[in-house]
Amino acid sequence: MGIPNDDVVLIQLPKDPSEPTIVTVNCPDKPGLGCDLCRTLLEFGLSITRADFSTDGRWCYMVFWLVPSVSNSCEIDWESLKNRLVSMCPSCLVPFFSFNYQQGDGNGSTTHSLIYLLKLCCLDRKGLLHDVTRILSELQFTIQRVKVMTTPDGRVMYLVFITDGMELLHKKERRDDTREHLISVLKNYCISCELQLAGPEYENLKALPSLPPAVAEELFTYELAGKEASSKELKSDMMTLKKATVTVDNLLSPAHTLLQIQCVDQKGLFYDILRTSKDFDFQIAYGRFSSSVKSYRSLDLFIRQANGNKIVDPKHLNALCSRLQEEMLQPFRVIVVNRGPDTELLVANPVESSGKGRPRVFYDVTLALKMLGICIFLAEIGRHSTCDRQWEVYRFLLDDSHEFPLTSCRARNQLVDKVRRTLMGW
Repeated sequence: MGIPNDDVVLIQLPKDPSEPTIVTVNCPDKPGLGCDLCRTLLEFGLSITRADFSTDGRWCYMVFWLVPSVSNSCEIDWESLKNRLVSMCPSCLVPFFSFNYQQGDGNGSTTHSLIYLLKLCCLDRKGLLHDVTRILSELQFTIQRVKVMTTPDGRVMYLVFITDGMELLHKKERRDDTREHLISVLKNYCISCELQLAGPEYENLKALPSLPPAVAEELFTYELAGKEASSKELKSDMMTLKKATVTVDNLLSPAHTLLQIQCVDQKGLFYDILRTSKDFDFQIAYGRFSSSVKSYRSLDLFIRQANGNKIVDPKHLNALCSRLQEEMLQPFRVIVVNRGPDTELLVANPVESSGKGRPRVFYDVTLALKMLGICIFLAEIGRHSTCDRQWEVYRFLLDDSHEFPLTSCRARNQLVDKVRRTLMGW
């Protein structure tokens, strides 16, 4: 039968704008549900300031205290957010119009949205790529792949592959409204705008041109202890990123392993931890994500294996703790390299085991470049596989300028620092 939608997700808006919005989810449980919900909150430009989570394996109860992310300039559509969250919950009476791509097959997997291709030709200017990204975010589109090319005559061609959070792009009215909105916002800079169902060209953009071995090693190699290279671009006040602890206690609870985590506060932290739990296939019976104290977060997680047993294997525990520390210390990889005579910015983050990339990375990186006044000559998103995981890689070929000379070591460090801070929500 299911349960009524109004009882599944409750959104309590604050009376004072300075206070957080409280979202409560009360529904049957399924593997990875907490991760999926946190991913959607991140996609809507929200930060979790506090969270409580409990499940008995059959039923799940979660409470999130939410505020807009620092980099988010879009107005939150709470009704759409509620519909999206409801659509992820099992055994709910979901309306017909709600997000067919989220309906499961009974095994915890989901079908995916249709992918559409937006072809946009514009006159170039600083910050244009971020403005296009912001408009798409406001319209509840998710960018899956992108190819941006600048022509010698000062025009820019955007090939943007998107999915629709509202699942309405199959309707002519939604497509027409999208084109009209883009043209009205971009005004005289917009030359042409087309929107159509994606064809085989989408598959051709999945794989990036292979990275040089030295670049791949710098981007993806990670050593938990004493790796200076991963932090060499950071300013001194960001070295607190190196401080993250995961303490294991198998004595306090007879049925669960307790993980006590403390690390510097950063955007998407709770999502990263729940994504790791999903990838390692362990269940969180109870979790508390405490409010930030002096820029630090504390988390208590009572966990167990998928079979219901405690985690006692030392190798399994060490692998889990190492991965959690890696996600807290270095959730993003950001480097600047030479690409022939040009300068290239590379940003990478892990892909979920389900195949989904992290939300809003492209939005944040293009925002950081816009704030620095750096023009983007070429941009693309693709996937790269290492021996143990898959990564989403964002490549930006940047234009040099007198105001921001990218040949300067100081300017490059400033660029990496700004991109990191924007991604971290600092």
